[in-house]
Amino acid sequence: MGHIVAALGTCHTPYLFTRPPDENPQQLDAAAAAMQELGKVLDDTKPDAIVFLGSDHVETFSVTCIPSFAIIAGSRAVARFAGREYKLPVHREMAEDLLNQLVVEHEFDVAYSEDAELGHAFAVPFEYIIGTRDIPIVPFFTNVYVPPLPTPKRCAALGRAIAHIISGRKERVALVASGGMSHFPGTRKYLTPEFDFDRWLVSQFESGNTDALLNMTGTQLDEVGNTEMLNWAVMFGAIGAQAGELVEYIPTWHHGLCMMRFLPQRERKTATAPAQAQYGGFQFQNQGFQFYKHPPADAYGLNRLLFEVRHSAGLRDRILENLDAVAREYELNPQQRIAAEELINVGKGGLVSEHVGPLVEAGAHPLQALMSLHVIFSMSHQAAPRS
Repeated sequence: MGHIVAALGTCHTPYLFTRPPDENPQQLDAAAAAMQELGKVLDDTKPDAIVFLGSDHVETFSVTCIPSFAIIAGSRAVARFAGREYKLPVHREMAEDLLNQLVVEHEFDVAYSEDAELGHAFAVPFEYIIGTRDIPIVPFFTNVYVPPLPTPKRCAALGRAIAHIISGRKERVALVASGGMSHFPGTRKYLTPEFDFDRWLVSQFESGNTDALLNMTGTQLDEVGNTEMLNWAVMFGAIGAQAGELVEYIPTWHHGLCMMRFLPQRERKTATAPAQAQYGGFQFQNQGFQFYKHPPADAYGLNRLLFEVRHSAGLRDRILENLDAVAREYELNPQQRIAAEELINVGKGGLVSEHVGPLVEAGAHPLQALMSLHVIFSMSHQAAPRS
């Protein structure tokens, strides 16, 4: 009988790879060390496979098609980011079994891909948690950035279904949930994360109150910059209300980085976090998605351009050579054509985040805009991007 032997939650900050000069290197080193500490759990538990619960930063899927849930069922999980590439073996038989049973027996409409390229939500933990360990994985996507999002309760129900399927198999399985705490990349709130909310949520996880997350709505998670916690919600559905152990929480100038272990349980090495006011004192507006909204239909061409420019050096060259021709090809309106000039301006210097605003005002998804600008900046300067 198969069972879940380990459950880990982690951040995946891309700056562990790019190391921009405006990040605190001591904080990055601490995050890397905490993730490596989580990796030791894999040595202790010796899983036969890892179900890796990650997400897309609008780099794998585009506005052409964004699934709520998707599984990679090919032979290799290929992740690329910041000049690094990982090719991990996929436990294909388990992936196909999960896919078939989730769709047929448990009625979850899960998409699948043989060859989708994974981004930094996968690549960073591949480096610092899995490392050189030869453990096959099953990569699983949850849509956490392009509304409508699955609810935390729906994610937990998916996790329960995954656990049920695992119990009918023979493997010892580890779960890794990859998602950062409060951060707002590409938005006006980038510089003011909700760290007090994070600390409250960590205190709830340490006491085993995973319902603190599961009872929230997607729009509430959007308000506090925690939509990536939907990946953790899948894990909580699979393992139930297990008390977590905080390995490290690091509030950077723009992002709450959190690493926790939930299984296997052990005697705590550190005291739990002190009690916090509910939601860390945050007052929800409950007025819909405030920061990551569904892109407007008339911005389809702009968002498609931003997606494709990340993957095509030829398109980046054409933008520099003749932006007007590219704008006509992608049917950009006048405002979008002017905003697209930021794809050129970002290569001239300054902070990447300074160039996001006009694109978002023209209808670009904030994260799509930011990540596309990062790619162009890094290619232009042959150096790490800054934000």
